[in-house]
Amino acid sequence: MAYIEDRVVHDADTHVMETADWLQPYLDSRIGPRVQAIVDADFGTQRNAEVATAAKLQDDVQHRASDSRELMARKNYRAIGASRREDRPSVLDLMGVASQLVFPTYFNVLLERLEHGDDLDVLYATASATNRAQVSFCSVDTRLLPVGYVPLADLDRATLAAEEAIEIGCKALLIPSACPRHHATSHIALDGVWARASEAGVPILFHVGLADRVLPASHAVNGLPPVADFHGGDENFRSISYMAISAGPMQALSLLILDGVLERFPALKVGVIELGAVWVPGFMRQLDSAFEAFARHEERLKELSLKPSEYMTRQVRVTPYPTEPAGWIIEQAGFEVCMFSTDYPHVEGGRNPYGRFQSSTESLSAQAREHFFRHNFEDLMGSSLNGVLS
Repeated sequence: MAYIEDRVVHDADTHVMETADWLQPYLDSRIGPRVQAIVDADFGTQRNAEVATAAKLQDDVQHRASDSRELMARKNYRAIGASRREDRPSVLDLMGVASQLVFPTYFNVLLERLEHGDDLDVLYATASATNRAQVSFCSVDTRLLPVGYVPLADLDRATLAAEEAIEIGCKALLIPSACPRHHATSHIALDGVWARASEAGVPILFHVGLADRVLPASHAVNGLPPVADFHGGDENFRSISYMAISAGPMQALSLLILDGVLERFPALKVGVIELGAVWVPGFMRQLDSAFEAFARHEERLKELSLKPSEYMTRQVRVTPYPTEPAGWIIEQAGFEVCMFSTDYPHVEGGRNPYGRFQSSTESLSAQAREHFFRHNFEDLMGSSLNGVLS
């Protein structure tokens, strides 16, 4: 019996759990040792010990006998198919989803760190190797849709990185929501990235990474005891992080919309994943308020053919957290915007995300719920789902 049985559902947010040697087959000999040194320092004794413990459990016949019953309870490295690609197809079967968008975990965060560092060679080499590892992991099942990372720090290399990611089989392109150090996310030299993605029918995605990046370092200096992170993973996500997390996607989407990127590339789709959605209705109204206030004086706004909020409706899709009022968000933002996700195998997704979303959307029309659980994801992914849907 599958976890979800009563409808066609796509999962817009799942992950691999990488091991310390995850990139070794894909790193070139020139840059590889520098990348591996960073990884080894980050993993340390504790994480490597957990990886080893989880591997032993995956080899234990008695432990694996309860895979179906414990599917949504086992988390991180101990979850089924978290690190072993041969086990991942059974996760889709047991979960009952038509497809999964698959993100990195550790390398998502590391790449965001490197994006704002000084060594661009390490950044682009790590991204390329990560993308190849993603494609390899997902190669066991067409329902697994690998997400590749495209660094934006170098205006010349960004388009080349996007081309490579698409060519090797990435089904979506992840970019940082924070602006690179020296230019805007909407810089016209990045039009090559948007053009390649649009032509290939591959969406651009934002995803939570360093959750506290938008906060000043002093935010934790409050005279109180340190706040533990319930996740135990890379995001270091806490209540204050959640309250600030919308700043990144709001900034990025404002640039893409008001600087005309979505106007110039009307077929480009954008996904905002694991960054919450309760902020979306107010943001859409704020966009339109900005347009009303400044359209007469800003040439870039005069060139827009739609109200800013209409670009959101046409081109942007967002995943609420299971703890957010998904039904209310959809009522306020429109049924075209929000998508279902589980965050498998991370702790944040909880043990029953489908049940939570069923409950929070029960007052919506059948059409609105079908868009949430299925159609908005299919709209986001477009031709990337060719071969997945019958």
